[in-house]
Amino acid sequence: MSDPVPVITIDGPSGSGKGTVSSRVAEALGGWHFLDSGALYRLTGLAVEKAGIGFEDPQKAAEIAANLDVRFEQGKVLLGGEDVTLAIRTEQAGNRASKVAAMPEVRAALLDWQRQAVRPPGLVADGRDMGTTVFPDAPLKVFLTASAEERAKRRYKQLKEKGIASNIGELAEEIRQRDERDRNRSASPLVPAADALVIDSTGMTIEAVVEKILQAAHKVLPAG
Repeated sequence: MSDPVPVITIDGPSGSGKGTVSSRVAEALGGWHFLDSGALYRLTGLAVEKAGIGFEDPQKAAEIAANLDVRFEQGKVLLGGEDVTLAIRTEQAGNRASKVAAMPEVRAALLDWQRQAVRPPGLVADGRDMGTTVFPDAPLKVFLTASAEERAKRRYKQLKEKGIASNIGELAEEIRQRDERDRNRSASPLVPAADALVIDSTGMTIEAVVEKILQAAHKVLPAG
């Protein structure tokens, strides 16, 4: 019987840097796969809005989630054949994602999709409940956080680089509201796994965070 494919989970609130950190950790580990679970919720939120059903019908939202017509091609994200790469990275998209993520029906619909991302040589999974719900047996679980002010600055910089207009004060308030919604939802609330390595990245460079995770990974992952 072959050994299970190793998984590293990196959870945390919006703007904590987990997406950038996760992709760099995956690359540093020698071509591990990278799961951006947040993109699935952003895509679901966008698809729900496009369908015009509102965010008060979890059953229909779950049906949309289970049947997402999504393709990831050459750095682009296509929803129903439409390039939505930038559309799912706005703050509005993040707020829609937070709304559908609070629906247990949607989370259940996306669970198998996320678990199917596990492929050799390994997977780094970025999200909010990767270590608590999706991959509870992962050998390394990380919870990455930072102050709301720090995360607002990072989001502002990211959006500016993508040519998306934003207001840093409004970003900070939206982050606080999303934190509140994510922490208090009934389905898979945003909390560190009991055995997670918690890293407060406020004032830390991306390189320092990545190195800390890699050091922890080498202690728990099998050699080779």
